[in-house]
Amino acid sequence: MFFGGIKEIDAHQLADLLKKGANSVRVIDVREMHEIAAGTVPQAEAMPLGTLPARTHEFHPEETLVMVCRSGARSAQACMFLAQRGYAKVLNLRGGMMGWVGSGLAPVALRQEAA
Repeated sequence: MFFGGIKEIDAHQLADLLKKGANSVRVIDVREMHEIAAGTVPQAEAMPLGTLPARTHEFHPEETLVMVCRSGARSAQACMFLAQRGYAKVLNLRGGMMGWVGSGLAPVALRQEAA
């Protein structure tokens, strides 16, 4: 599905991808660290939106990147930013963490190596 030209994935689709062990998928939580501390999507990496421009070199153009925030707005900005820089495999988590929890999925603690 598309929203404003941005490809989206819903919570259950993302959960299925993560269960299948899709190694080429990276989940990036663009919220601030104090927000992420309340829980995030499994396997997510913390990368607050303000740090994204300085960290795009950490992504490989062939990776599928799923961007996450609270409601889907900041992650949509991250998707647009990356798409403008040539990253074609960027998805926005529809509804963000509100959509994740609203779909009956539980947030998890951020992995220590991702912090």
